[in-house]
Amino acid sequence: MRVRTLTKTVRGLVAAALVVTIGIGVGQSAAADDIDDRLAAARSAAEQRKAERATLEASLDETNAKLRQAALDLDDVRTRLPVAQAELARAQADVQSAQREAELLAQRLQDAQDQEAAVSAQLDAGAGKVEAARADIAQMAREAARGQGDVSAFGLVTGAQSTKDFLAEYAVSSSAARSQERSLTALQDAEALALNQEARLAAIQEQITQLKAAADAKVEQARAAEQVAKDREQEVKDLIAKQERLNATIEAQRDTTMQEIEATKEDVTKTEAEIKSLLKKQAARDAEIAAQRAKEAASKPATGSGGGAGGGGGGGSAPTSGKFLAWPTASTYVTSNFGWRLSPTYHVWMLHAGADFRAPLGAPIRAAQSGEVVYSRCEVAPGCNVRINHGVYQGQNVQTRYLHMADAGRAQVGQWVEQGQIIGYSGGTGRITGPHLHFELYVNGTATNPVPWLP
Repeated sequence: MRVRTLTKTVRGLVAAALVVTIGIGVGQSAAADDIDDRLAAARSAAEQRKAERATLEASLDETNAKLRQAALDLDDVRTRLPVAQAELARAQADVQSAQREAELLAQRLQDAQDQEAAVSAQLDAGAGKVEAARADIAQMAREAARGQGDVSAFGLVTGAQSTKDFLAEYAVSSSAARSQERSLTALQDAEALALNQEARLAAIQEQITQLKAAADAKVEQARAAEQVAKDREQEVKDLIAKQERLNATIEAQRDTTMQEIEATKEDVTKTEAEIKSLLKKQAARDAEIAAQRAKEAASKPATGSGGGAGGGGGGGSAPTSGKFLAWPTASTYVTSNFGWRLSPTYHVWMLHAGADFRAPLGAPIRAAQSGEVVYSRCEVAPGCNVRINHGVYQGQNVQTRYLHMADAGRAQVGQWVEQGQIIGYSGGTGRITGPHLHFELYVNGTATNPVPWLP
């Protein structure tokens, strides 16, 4: 029967969909609420990871492009994988639910079809009874038309019949009447039963039609759920394979990246050592720089002008707040803060010795305070960079450093620059994945967070 075919079809679909080879299938006893909770939690965690994406990107700004891309791709995989796994579990549960519902429909359809067969058989049997009862009635009608069985008292009165004959004939007549009544009752009962069975059969046939339609729809639903499950299963497999490839790529970059981390650490250490060494020798020069800076600040109006800076040039400007330093870029948004951070890829601590600002290629970089350029070179990790000695402020030597600049237009060693004067341009040089300004502050030769010193 068709119901058995439908049941076999659904079972075949489910059997195919539930072959999961990566160990994340859902058991028959898994509760729908648990699956929904798992899916909601996975989606919530994915949104949280997306919200933290900017932090991850900032932490990778000063790594090589290959490692950065691999780390970001891996983050995408780790964001999507738990959601895909939960969606797979949901799809598998939907397939199982569709199977159970299809089996229930199949059983109901089988029951209805069995009822249809039974009622049809009863109708066939009842039809014979109706015909037999009608035949009996017809025979009685014919006998009545011929006058048979008609008992008359006339013969008794006239003496034509004896009392014994009359009673005998009357008994026969009464028996025929009772037989006629029974035949009429049997006909009425058979016809009433036939009507009831016909109505019941019509209702059963309507139910069968509806059940067949529902069974067909459930088969399609099971097929759709199976396809979703297959898609999610394939996606999970692909994500796991991609995760393995990315992990391998990141692992292959480990030695290079660790060397880069060490090189960055050495660069900061070297800068600190160099400044501290020079500070021992240039106390007098610091005093001169501080005096010149004070004289400059006292003599210029709110907006001053300064000399060119190694081909860059541009006017300087007085501080707009009580803070010692002014913004070195047009953007005042810090994309990556100063401080120790844990590498998201290698899980080692490293110092981010400055603050990063948005600075597209060609954007002007300005002196955060007046002072003398004491360092201007192009190197592997920091790229083209400039360091300015601002002399003594509140009893401490203050110097600022500007990394990843363009080679052309940099201020040169020995040049005096005013606060706000252009000292070069963003060039995207050094070990970075995109143009920006890495801005460092050294107080008495120690790397310090520059942000509190800015407006």
